[in-house]
Amino acid sequence: MAHKHLHFKEDIAAEHTHSKQIQVSMALLGTLAGFMLLVSSFIARSRYLFGSISFQAEILAMAGAILLGAPIVVHAIKSLIKKEMHMDELVALAVIAAFVTGNYITAGLVAFFMLLSELIETRTALGARASIESLIKLTPTKANLIEKDDSESEVNVSSLKPGDTIRARPGDNISADGEVIKGLSSVNEATITGESLPVDKVPGMQVFAGTTNLTGVLDITVTKAGKDTTLGKVQSLIMQAEQTKIPIMRIIDRYINWYMPTILMIAAIVLFFTRDINHPITILIISCPCALILATPTAMVAALSASARLGVLIKNVADLELAARCTAMVFDKTGTLTTGRLYVTKLTPAENIEPGELLTVTASAERMSKHPAARALQEVAKEANISLPEVDDFLETPGKGVTARVDSDTIIVGRDTFLKEKKVDISNVSDPALHEEQGFSTLYVAKNSKCIGWIGLQDKTRPEAQQAVNDLLGLGIKRVTMLTGDRDEVAKRVAAELGCTDFKAHCLPQDKLSIVEQIKSDGHIVIVVGDGINDAPALAAGDLGIAMGAAGSDVAINSASIALMSDDLKRLPFLIRLSRTTRTVIRQNLGFGILFIVLGVSLFFFIPPKMAAVLHFLGSLIVVLNSARLVRFGEELGHEPHA
Repeated sequence: MAHKHLHFKEDIAAEHTHSKQIQVSMALLGTLAGFMLLVSSFIARSRYLFGSISFQAEILAMAGAILLGAPIVVHAIKSLIKKEMHMDELVALAVIAAFVTGNYITAGLVAFFMLLSELIETRTALGARASIESLIKLTPTKANLIEKDDSESEVNVSSLKPGDTIRARPGDNISADGEVIKGLSSVNEATITGESLPVDKVPGMQVFAGTTNLTGVLDITVTKAGKDTTLGKVQSLIMQAEQTKIPIMRIIDRYINWYMPTILMIAAIVLFFTRDINHPITILIISCPCALILATPTAMVAALSASARLGVLIKNVADLELAARCTAMVFDKTGTLTTGRLYVTKLTPAENIEPGELLTVTASAERMSKHPAARALQEVAKEANISLPEVDDFLETPGKGVTARVDSDTIIVGRDTFLKEKKVDISNVSDPALHEEQGFSTLYVAKNSKCIGWIGLQDKTRPEAQQAVNDLLGLGIKRVTMLTGDRDEVAKRVAAELGCTDFKAHCLPQDKLSIVEQIKSDGHIVIVVGDGINDAPALAAGDLGIAMGAAGSDVAINSASIALMSDDLKRLPFLIRLSRTTRTVIRQNLGFGILFIVLGVSLFFFIPPKMAAVLHFLGSLIVVLNSARLVRFGEELGHEPHA
C-alpha cells in the first residue's frame, strides 16, 4: 500500500500541490467574503436603527453566516455519515444554535474564526512540509538515454531500467541511481545526504537520483530506477512516518468518544439552569479542542521537516519520541566511528633501506589491487609525488597479499604469515608486538626474498567523532559503548581517542547482539548505531536502530528505525536534541490546550460567544506558531562544511 501511495504521489506531485494551493486560496476568498458581509451588516446596524436598512442588515448577516458556517456544518454531517467522530461537530452545533436563534453575526463570527484557524493550520503545515514535499518533485520526468549506437534520445524516467546508460549535463537533476562510467563533475547531494558541499564525481563513483549535476557532463550506468532508488525509498519513508502516530496522539483519539458527550451534557445543564442560549454556545466553542488536537501533529510535521532537511530519515514518529529517552548508545567501530578506509601512518624500513624506496616498491606492487590497503598506498605515493614504475607478473592471493615484478625485482607484500609461506625471514625488522600495541595493521614487504621493512596502516576516526561523543555525553547519555571485531589494541586506541565509556573487541554479530541485550537488561534505553549490514542483528535488538551513511544501501534503510543519509556523526546529537525539543513543544502545546479549555468552560458566564470565537482562534494560532519553531531547528548544521 505504501508503494502504491508513493507511486501515486510521484505521478501527480505537481498537480496535487497546485490543487491544494488553489483550494486554500478559494477557501480564503470565501472566508474573507463572508467576513465582509458580517462587517457590512455590523456597519448597517450601527448607522441605521430602524426601517428597511435594519432588514438589509439582517439579510447581510444571514448571508455571511451561511457562507461561513456551511463548510463547517457540511463537514460535520459528512463525518457523522461516515461514523467518524471529530471535534469539529461541537463548533457545528454552536453555529447551528446561534443561527436558529437569530444570532446571525454570532454564528458568522464563530464560523469565521474557526475557518481562519483551520486555514492558518493548513498553511503552516504546508510550509513545514515544504522541504519534505520538495523531495517528491526532485526526480525529473525525462532522462537522456544513450543508445547502443551512441545516439542520444529523450525518454520517460519511468521507462529506465538497470543497465541503461544515461547522460546528465550541468544543471540537470540526475534521474536514477547509478555508477559514473565517463566524465568529471561536481554533484550537489544535499537532498540525499544533507551535506551542503558538492561532491566531486569520477568514473566508478556512485550517484543518486534527485541530486543535481553542477559542472561537467556525466555518463551514468543505471543501477536503480523509479521507486527502487534511494530517493524513492526516502519518499516512502517520509510518507510512512507522516501516517504513523505516537502514543500521545492515540490517547486523544481514544478519549474523543467520551469527551463530546461530556461537553454536550455540560452545555445542556447550563442551558437548563440559565435559560440563556449564549452560554451553551460559548461552552461548545471553547470546548472544541483545536489547540489540543493540533498540539502533537503540528510539532511532529515540523520536526520531520527539520530532520529530513539534514538527511535524518525517521520511519515512525514514535521513534522520534523514543530518542528523547535514550540513556545508552552502542556504536559499531568500522565505518561508523571510523572512516572505514585505511591510511598509511607509519613506514619502518629495514637497515640500509630508504623510506622512499620502501614506499615506491610497495605502492608499485599494489597498483593492480583493489584492496583498501592498496588504495591507501596509492594515495600516499601520490601525495609524495613518487613516480611508480611499471609492474609485471602481478598475482594477488586474497586475504594474504600480492606478488609482482617491479624493475626486474620480485616484490612480495602482505601479512607476516604470507611472507613466511614464501620462505622470507622477517626477523631483521622490529618486533611485531611493538607496533601492534599501537593499533596498526601491518604489511610486510620483501624484495628478492629479503624483508626490507613494514608499513603500518590505520583506519582513522571520523574528524567529528570525538566531538559527537562528547556532545552525547553532555546531553546526559550515561553509556557510550563501542563494539568491534578488531583486535583489543586497536579497539582500546579508538575508544580512548573518542572518549567512549567502554568497548568490546573481537565481537562477532551474535556477540554484539548479546551485549545490546545485556545493556537493555541493565535498565538502559539503547540506541544502536551501525552500517546496517553486518550490524543488522544488533540494530534490530536495540530500542532504536540508526543506520549510518544509508545513501544507496538498501539493507541500511530497511534494517534500522532511523537512517542517516550522510556519515556525519554530528547528526546524532542533533537527533537527540530535536527529539527532546519536540517533546517539550508538545508538552507546552498540550498544557496550553488543556488550560485553555478548563478556564474557558469555567468562565463561560463571563465570555460571550463572539469573544469565545476570537479566543478559540487565538488559542489555535498560538499552538501552530509554537510548533512552527521546530521547522528551522538545526539549521546551522546545514551550513557547516563536512569532512
